[in-house]
Amino acid sequence: MIARWICVGLTAAFLAMFMVASGADDTSAGESKTAIFAGGCFWCVEDAFDNVDGVSETVSGYAGGTLPEPTYGRHEGHVEALKVTYDPSKVTYAQLLDHYWHNIDPFDATGQFCDKGPAYRTVVFTSDEEERTLAEKTKKDISTRFNKTVATEVRPTTTFTAAEEYHQDYHNKNPVSYKYYKWGCGRAQRLSEIWGSKGS
Repeated sequence: MIARWICVGLTAAFLAMFMVASGADDTSAGESKTAIFAGGCFWCVEDAFDNVDGVSETVSGYAGGTLPEPTYGRHEGHVEALKVTYDPSKVTYAQLLDHYWHNIDPFDATGQFCDKGPAYRTVVFTSDEEERTLAEKTKKDISTRFNKTVATEVRPTTTFTAAEEYHQDYHNKNPVSYKYYKWGCGRAQRLSEIWGSKGS
């Protein structure tokens, strides 16, 4: 019996050492976070975030409304938005927020570029007080820098529903039509006008 308990104890000790060595007991290792940004056409926002180092997934969808099961043809009260999954050890929320600002026109209260209407308004959806404070601060900084009112809202995260599959990775699945749309919409031109070379 004693030998058996010694064996069990040694086995448990070995497993514990293995878990520590492999990082299995480190709950912070590999943890990801999400952020939600609305910046007009979700195809374009997804394109802007897909190549950010530390971003592991982007999902186009509808956010902020109360209509159940919104669709592309029926999402009143929602805005087109992007859910970004990222590794905070590689990219910070502040960096994502800065990237977001440089990929929208923050002064347009009617939509974005050629897309006008409530569904195309810009919104930073925040999940906690730290994100809200940072979003409000950067919004104020932009307003001061340009001496203009920033139309982008800062709102708590409420709802997010993924858009239909054909909207996901649209810029990769349909590169020609996407580039034609983006250029025709004037997005790149307006971003360059506002932000210079930092605009996407």
